[in-house]
Amino acid sequence: MKKYPTIIFLFFSIIFCFGQKKDTIYFKNGIDKPSMLTTHHFGMFSSRINHNFKEIAPKRSTLSFNYETGNSFHPFVEGYYPKDPNIRKHLSQVIWHDRRFNFIDQQTTPAEYTNIIIDAVFKSFRVDFNTALSENHELGISLRSYLATKGNYPFTFFMSDESIEWFHSNVAGGEDPFGRRYYGLNQVNIKYTDRNGNVLELNEGDFFGLGIEFNHFYYPTFINKNKKDIRVNFGSHLGINTSKFNPSIDIGISANGIKKWTLKNNNEFRFALGGSILRKNLINFKTVIDLGNRPYLFTIEPQIEYTKYTRKNNYHSFGVHFQLQTSYNKASERDYYFLVGKWQEIHSGWQNGVEKLHEGLQVWTFLYTYGRENFTLSLFLKEDLFLNNAPDGQTGISLKIPIFKN
Repeated sequence: MKKYPTIIFLFFSIIFCFGQKKDTIYFKNGIDKPSMLTTHHFGMFSSRINHNFKEIAPKRSTLSFNYETGNSFHPFVEGYYPKDPNIRKHLSQVIWHDRRFNFIDQQTTPAEYTNIIIDAVFKSFRVDFNTALSENHELGISLRSYLATKGNYPFTFFMSDESIEWFHSNVAGGEDPFGRRYYGLNQVNIKYTDRNGNVLELNEGDFFGLGIEFNHFYYPTFINKNKKDIRVNFGSHLGINTSKFNPSIDIGISANGIKKWTLKNNNEFRFALGGSILRKNLINFKTVIDLGNRPYLFTIEPQIEYTKYTRKNNYHSFGVHFQLQTSYNKASERDYYFLVGKWQEIHSGWQNGVEKLHEGLQVWTFLYTYGRENFTLSLFLKEDLFLNNAPDGQTGISLKIPIFKN
């Protein structure tokens, strides 16, 4: 019991909230967008920004419970970043997999060094509380944690190693394209050595990435009052990361816009677009792991949603969401890095552990939400069509419950 405090907390909180009295004041507010942050092996240790696609400050305070499962796999790979400008220039003229670099002697060929291996099914647990401070201001407080698991049946079905490799073998991708079977299915092997020699290592059953986040949203009257079907809001974000690997504070800002079209039978179609900037590690409380040498993360997120109402004024919503985030490491380093891995044994992707840290992340999410007066339930599937395996795939479920009037 002591090993799973977050799960126990979620269980009793849900029981408490289902016991609350129904209230018809609660209604659909903008696009249904639960927390859909990826279980990225770097991102989980920071406080990334959830864009807000609500149309107005909520009439009722709400609690949201989010549970997600993501499968990430990167074979062991080493990365060398030569410091000599002449060597960098020489390597930049050769395609990355044909480069040769004498990294034996640090005195004659100094270089930064890193290595990484990621193999686990990550579970995400998140609780969000949102309330209106006034007619135009909203406060959100979030608690998060993650769990490293093997992803065995029956607790992990769609995102287990067996399910993903069955898909590769029988539908698309080919037999063991990234080496999961070569290394062994259902493993937890997480170890990362940064350029300063600091080591991040996790074992099965480890809780990590603990943090608390504060989000303030402003719904400007001077913009929204004359635009009935177009709404905007601006967010400011503060995140406190409490894990031993990245004890730090992040800050960020966001801007979001939502457009609504009312269709026949009062059904609705919405389009939203959000953008944000996060400054990672503005303050470090002690030595932290280098989780990417780009201090700023920029994100753009569009989403579309169709809502169909029932005779009882409940609704079904279907949405498609896209996220584009800048890379964790500087993209310019791709021009001269030198990678070492088991390229002869693994069909493809042996270099992904380092290479993909220098590329932007692109993820599609497909959502379904059922809404009633006293709760909304969202299910979603997140798919990495860019093949950066961060994660390879992710599923999630979110329950939102109104708890009292503002």
